[in-house]
Amino acid sequence: MDTTKTPAPNAAEADTQVDLEKSETTQDAAAEAKADADLAAATDTDADSALTDSALTDADLDDDFAEDQAEAEQPSQVGSAAFAIVSAGLSVVALSGSWVAGIVSERASIAARLELSQAADANAQIAAQFVDPWHTTAMVNGVFSALALIIATFVLALPAFSTPERTLPTWVRSVSWAGIGLGALGVLLFVLMYFDLLLAIPKAAA
Repeated sequence: MDTTKTPAPNAAEADTQVDLEKSETTQDAAAEAKADADLAAATDTDADSALTDSALTDADLDDDFAEDQAEAEQPSQVGSAAFAIVSAGLSVVALSGSWVAGIVSERASIAARLELSQAADANAQIAAQFVDPWHTTAMVNGVFSALALIIATFVLALPAFSTPERTLPTWVRSVSWAGIGLGALGVLLFVLMYFDLLLAIPKAAA
């Protein structure tokens, strides 16, 4: 029979083992606390990011709505631009001549020749063949110039009568002013040509 007894651990070894157990418990608690803190921080970050994205989305929607509303309130300038181009075109046609003026001029010449008698003198023949067609051409071009002048003036004056008052684009105003200038020049040439103030009627020698 073995009567040998296992020696009991001394006090120093027991204290060391207790200290190790306490240290491990403290480290586990610290690790758990750190993990909880990291999780809470990540949750707060995600919440802040979600709130920021939501705020940005709302701001973008508000900006888009404001832009759409401003575009809807802004009146269209298509009609004014079209009339401005028409006025400039009419003024150019009036100064350069058109097939309408040519046809009317030829018709006036034929009508004057038919009314001319066989005994008409040279001045009457000149008037029938040349003067009447010239006056007719000047009259047609003068009508085109007057139309261009009226349309361009209407385009420039239209914003003053609109509610609310609007402003035309720069290029529309420029084209309208060009129509006014060329139209006024066409009307002036019509007056000078129709009343023979610019070019005198040729006379036959007696």
